[in-house]
Amino acid sequence: MTTTASAHATRRDFLYVATGAVAAAGAAAAVWPLISQMNPDASTIAAGAPIDVDLAPIADGQMIKVFWRGKPIFVRHRTEKEIKEAENVQLSELRDPQADSTRVKEGHASWLIVYGNCTHLGCIPLGNQGPYGGWFCPCHGSVFDTSGRIRSGPAPTNLPIPPYTFVSDTTIKIG
Repeated sequence: MTTTASAHATRRDFLYVATGAVAAAGAAAAVWPLISQMNPDASTIAAGAPIDVDLAPIADGQMIKVFWRGKPIFVRHRTEKEIKEAENVQLSELRDPQADSTRVKEGHASWLIVYGNCTHLGCIPLGNQGPYGGWFCPCHGSVFDTSGRIRSGPAPTNLPIPPYTFVSDTTIKIG
């Protein structure tokens, strides 16, 4: 007597496929925590991992706030008028004299990146405020111009510049 193989699926075939699927899902569930633990935890990331900021959606005259190392960073896309006003300030008028050109990267004068804490007591100043159109700290009255330089009030120094580089014309890396 001769037998021929059946082309129809049998119950045994279904059990093999189902067992294989359950074994694959179990293996993935066992390996997932091992791979996941290789990622840095939130405290490590907050401690200073560099961040990339896309500048493309920021319009002229607009400012955004991002956080790096738990501190606010102001990214301001300055207008031509703001740049000219900042460049034309006499350094002798400033409490903390610093030329506008030293506060921006060469070739990128329209982008000002500064820490977002007032240098008096660490408050967060309001953007596009005050007589110079820069920042105004409502807590104690410090006034900063569009280059982040102190113009009046109790703040002793200019808004500091964080470490950053231009990755491309539309992206910066802070940190």
